[in-house]
Amino acid sequence: MSSDSTGSSPERVVQIRRCACVVKGGRRFSFAALVVQGNENGRVGFGYGKAKEVPAAVEKARSQSSRRQKSVPLEGTTIPHRVVGRYGAAKVLLLPASPGTGIIAGATVRAVVESAGIKDILTKSRGSNNPVNLVKATMNALSNLRTREDVARLRGVEV
Repeated sequence: MSSDSTGSSPERVVQIRRCACVVKGGRRFSFAALVVQGNENGRVGFGYGKAKEVPAAVEKARSQSSRRQKSVPLEGTTIPHRVVGRYGAAKVLLLPASPGTGIIAGATVRAVVESAGIKDILTKSRGSNNPVNLVKATMNALSNLRTREDVARLRGVEV
């Protein structure tokens, strides 16, 4: 759950799934791990790794999450504006909140926004409650965030 000795950013293991393959001698298990990793200062990524053992699955997911890091525009301790993220049947609504509100979110969405460094936010998830789809929907919402300067530059207007 915390960072390793190399000083990389902290990771959060969101879910570990066990899959059973029935063979002649009994059941053969494999594991899948969903990991969210961020620097708590505007960068966050997620990874999904599969292996025969739990530590190997977590390691694969962690290395994938460090490769998939994305920047998130922050406005103080919250996000610049309201945004909805979608992935499959999962929808996640993210609303900016005033300082001192804290993170109002379920466990899966909380892991992503905490890793991104957001301290005050209101969230609501609708549709699917599958953790993999919720993480992807939250990442989609965070990637759709724009700062006031970004929008002004795209429109060719001065702020």
